[in-house]
Amino acid sequence: MIELKNISKRFITPAGEFEALKDISLKIKDGQIFGIIGMSGAGKSTLVRILGGLLEPTSGQLIYPDGREPDPRAIVFQNSNLLPWLRTAENVALPLLYAGIRKRERMERAKEALAQVGLEDRMYFKPTQLSGGQKQRVAIARAMVLRPSLLLADEPTGALDTASGEQVMQIFRRL
Repeated sequence: MIELKNISKRFITPAGEFEALKDISLKIKDGQIFGIIGMSGAGKSTLVRILGGLLEPTSGQLIYPDGREPDPRAIVFQNSNLLPWLRTAENVALPLLYAGIRKRERMERAKEALAQVGLEDRMYFKPTQLSGGQKQRVAIARAMVLRPSLLLADEPTGALDTASGEQVMQIFRRL
């Protein structure tokens, strides 16, 4: 699916240049699930953002077998980033709005995605009415609603208790 060759990423800060990644190479195959482990500040989130297309590497290559970048890609972050004024289904459907999908299909696909994470009964709840684990499951549904070819997660269980974190990891394994 994707190969990284000698990826490096440098940032310019007021204190000077900072190298977040240096010569990272790896291959990710279709259907593969893998984790990146390292200390805080080791560049894990930077690598996820490069894979997700949110950052460009300073040097190195991202190689795709068919020559095209995966589209769409989705990232689930540690913070669910739900919009508090939208209901659960509307939060899940939001990427479809930007993709130009009609409202009826958006809501149908949002309902399907919420069912995949076991929250179809929370479609009309606002984020303030959900637990931390439920919010993270909504974020996963939102990522899945576009049916991405590449799903990335950046510490998706970091802010959750053990039971909620395990539930979220079970959803990722099932997906």
